[in-house]
Amino acid sequence: MEAPHSPAADTAAAFATRLTIDSPDHMQELGRRLAVLLRPGDLVMLSGELGAGKTTLTRGLGEGLGVRGAVTSPTFVIARVHPPLGAGPALVHVDAYRLGGGLDEMEDLDLDVSLPDSVIVVEWGDGKVEDLSDDRLRVVIERGVGDTDDERRVVTVSGVGARWAEETQRAGLDGLRALAED
Repeated sequence: MEAPHSPAADTAAAFATRLTIDSPDHMQELGRRLAVLLRPGDLVMLSGELGAGKTTLTRGLGEGLGVRGAVTSPTFVIARVHPPLGAGPALVHVDAYRLGGGLDEMEDLDLDVSLPDSVIVVEWGDGKVEDLSDDRLRVVIERGVGDTDDERRVVTVSGVGARWAEETQRAGLDGLRALAED
């Protein structure tokens, strides 16, 4: 289990917004809507305890980006590359849960080489991949404590760096909040 991380700790956050997601289908839809904002070179860091919905969100990102192959958890293979079906970027989906160190330990994955042409999504990447890019999208997924049947999640999306400050100017914070609206 992972302690929730406050986006306020990201001192360079360009924006942060909290959304309530009430089902796995809505989590996947959030991923599809976030994908519209993504472009080659973007780093997306996902945080949340086991079963929070990180892979479900990534599945939606893959659908929104139009990539090949079923997006499943890369827990045991560490990373999966999903090539684009069209002209968009590839999706590199990484699960850093079993990796102990920082970026040095992840060097064999060549994420720095893949980043310019891909969207890289890293589950459990806090403290491990921040040095890949000054600009990143952080998504923290929190679920209710106790009743494990509750599918409601609180998702905090925060953009860090100049790239996301620019996106906030372009789309406006209201546009970013609309990500989860029907």
